Amino acid sequence: MKITGYRTLSWSFHRGHRSGDANSVAPDDVSRANYLFLETDEGVTGIASASSPDIKKLFPVLEGKDPRGVIGLWKEMSDVGFKGGVEGSMYGAMCALDGAMWDIKAKDAGEPLWRFLGAHEPRVKAYASGLDMGMTDTELAAFYQEYADLGVDGGKLKVGLDFDSDMRRLEIMRDVLKQNAKEPLLMIDSNEYWSAKQAIRYISRIEEKFDLTWAEEPARRWDYRGLRKISQSIKTAVATGENINGVDEFYPLVHNEAVDVVQFGTLGVTSFFQVAHLAEAYELPVSIIGAPGSGMAHAAAAAPNHLAQEVKDLTPPAGVTIDNRIVDGYIEMGESPGWGYSIDEDAISKIQADPPVSKGTGMPGSRRKGAGLFIIPPEPGETGLY
Repeated sequence: MKITGYRTLSWSFHRGHRSGDANSVAPDDVSRANYLFLETDEGVTGIASASSPDIKKLFPVLEGKDPRGVIGLWKEMSDVGFKGGVEGSMYGAMCALDGAMWDIKAKDAGEPLWRFLGAHEPRVKAYASGLDMGMTDTELAAFYQEYADLGVDGGKLKVGLDFDSDMRRLEIMRDVLKQNAKEPLLMIDSNEYWSAKQAIRYISRIEEKFDLTWAEEPARRWDYRGLRKISQSIKTAVATGENINGVDEFYPLVHNEAVDVVQFGTLGVTSFFQVAHLAEAYELPVSIIGAPGSGMAHAAAAAPNHLAQEVKDLTPPAGVTIDNRIVDGYIEMGESPGWGYSIDEDAISKIQADPPVSKGTGMPGSRRKGAGLFIIPPEPGETGLY
């Protein structure tokens, strides 16, 4: 089997709710889907729910190679990015191509990826995550109720700008999730808005009332000294890692005791297991961040130290189906070979012909004013915050 070509597919769709955190809130619910199709001479096509401009740069490394040698090909792709750094767009391209090759490898074997990777059972504990800074209290309760109805007993709330609002909204989320557990899993995420000392003060006050499972990104992603200080100063676990790249960037955090829950935020299977094995050697749990259709549950199921996977959407983007579902609080995967994706390109073509139009550019990536220096609460009437 040889890799012969690739193509990408991109379209806009309505997500159903706006996304936002302490730094920014999207103007509307319009989001973007990007999928990669990696083709072979035997008619087996690998699909990945990700893409990157650097795929064009990396594809010559893979062309004509057997995709079933995916771990060795990961090393070859890494070598291409040696000088510029295996990060950002380059790392995203590597992970997308890696995910597509694992899809081919499992499809060639006629197995769902979870079984091919050696998972004992096809399910992974789920927790709900609304990226909910832009939701009203009523919308917040309705969002988490939808997950509670499926047996989910954990949720993650965006926090960081107004203590009283955060406490009120944590109580709303907790009370909804208590339908399924006396002590639901409560996570908070401040998206690197605080300094280390701000985080310690803020989280310690929250802990006076709530038993938290983890505090996510309480300081900058690379600040191992600050993150370690936070971990040593609060009762809850510090979770971070979704916005860094390969195992080399996780090593300083793990080795310096700066992370208690190691998070993984991209698609690549090979890279995920490198990180999961590193964490396992230090007796640390890992947690995969939400992805379209929760596809990465296949990899999570095969990692014995995986804690729970973030679910941000109950369905994948319009035009896509995937063979999994949430049952009794777990992502359960089916028997479809590979990732289990099915892409309706006719439906997507119709969407592309009359795409939903966003009021802006989506959820901005810039940091909010005052980050790391001052906590600046929302102004009265400030759009989208609380």
